[in-house]
Amino acid sequence: MREIVLDTETTGFEPSEGHRIVEIGAVELMNHMPTGRTYHQYINPERAMPPDAFQVHGLGDDFLRDKPVFRAVGAAFLAFIDSAPLVIHNAAFDIKFLNAELGWAKLPQLAPGRAIDTLTMARQKFPGSPASLDALCRRFGIDNSAREKHGALLDSEILAEVYLELIGGRQPDFGLTATVQRTETGTVAADWRPRPRPAPLPSRLTPEEAAAHDAFVQAMGDGSVWRKRG
Repeated sequence: MREIVLDTETTGFEPSEGHRIVEIGAVELMNHMPTGRTYHQYINPERAMPPDAFQVHGLGDDFLRDKPVFRAVGAAFLAFIDSAPLVIHNAAFDIKFLNAELGWAKLPQLAPGRAIDTLTMARQKFPGSPASLDALCRRFGIDNSAREKHGALLDSEILAEVYLELIGGRQPDFGLTATVQRTETGTVAADWRPRPRPAPLPSRLTPEEAAAHDAFVQAMGDGSVWRKRG
């Protein structure tokens, strides 16, 4: 199963007020594991950056001036995500902006139902607890020290780790199912299996415990199931 973990940075809170997307970052998962494929794009919003938004992500007018506008990159973005479910923290916000940009570019819009909202997941799993991305990183012991400011690709990479914890841990299915890797040709290899330990773990049974067990089995007589072989 293919999923895309996605994040955006914007000039503000409402596209209806003229705010635009300035960065998109996305990480590909296959069977809940990162494949190494990512999408990252800075975007010229065709408007000035408000100071409050600049304080959040640090993307200013000078930096964004020579970046492509959304209508020039929208089709490539849609090609990358294809029909995969989108894993987003506070999905309503990002979907709202993406659909506004796609509409202005006369491109197909995203169905809200294809988004998996990790904010909703976290609130359901930990009711009453903080559910921001930083709070979830602290809860799960995920290193977010590089997150001095918001950045769409970095936040997507962090969110991918958070998402895997929310659905049950970073090694789903206890590692018994095959994971996948993206090859240079774009094909997927699904032949990975966990390797055996190079040396067995030492026994935690003490000599006293072993002797007590042997005495217990001897006391049960020759018919004991523990004394039978094969």
